[in-house]
Amino acid sequence: MAFLLLLCSAPFKAFLLLLLLLSFHFFSAVSTELLVGDDDGWEVPDPKETGKYNKWASRNRFSVHDTVNFRYKKDSVMVVTEEEYKECLSSKPLFYDNSGNSVVKLDRPGLFYFISGVTGHCQKGQRMIIKVLEPVSPPHPPTPPPHDNKKAAAANLLSVSSPFLGMFFMFVASFMFI
Repeated sequence: MAFLLLLCSAPFKAFLLLLLLLSFHFFSAVSTELLVGDDDGWEVPDPKETGKYNKWASRNRFSVHDTVNFRYKKDSVMVVTEEEYKECLSSKPLFYDNSGNSVVKLDRPGLFYFISGVTGHCQKGQRMIIKVLEPVSPPHPPTPPPHDNKKAAAANLLSVSSPFLGMFFMFVASFMFI
C-alpha cells in the first residue's frame, strides 16, 4: 500500500518528469538543415565569384545527419565522385534531382562533391565540396590494471556523470518534502 502511495505522490511524479526530460537531452540526435548559397540559392555565380559555393561551405560546419537544401529554378544538383567533380561531368551521379528543392542528407563523414547537372554550369563555378566532420565521441578513461580491483571500483564510482548524480539527489530531496 505504501508503494502505491509513493507512486501517486507529487515528488515521485516530479522525479519521473525530470527523468523523462533529461532522457530527451541525452538521447536526441541533433541535425541541421542548411540552405546552400543562403538567400541566393543554387545558381550560376557571377564570373568574379566562381568559388562562391566552396566559400559558403567553408563558412559552415557539417556533421553526420545534417542536410543541405538546394533551391533553384531550371537547374539540377548532382552528388558525384571526386573525379567527376574535377571533370564537371557525370553520366552516373550518386544522386540527381531537378525538382527545384533538393535535400541531400549527409549520412557519413568525409567529402561530398556537388555539381550542377546543366551543361556548362559547373564550368562556370556552380559546384561545391562539403567536408562532413567525424562524430565526436567522449574520451574513454584509462583502464586500470586487472590486479587493482579497489582502485578500479573507486574510479568507476567517480565516473558517474553529474547529470545522473543530480537526478539522484533530486529524487532523494523529493522525499524530504513529503
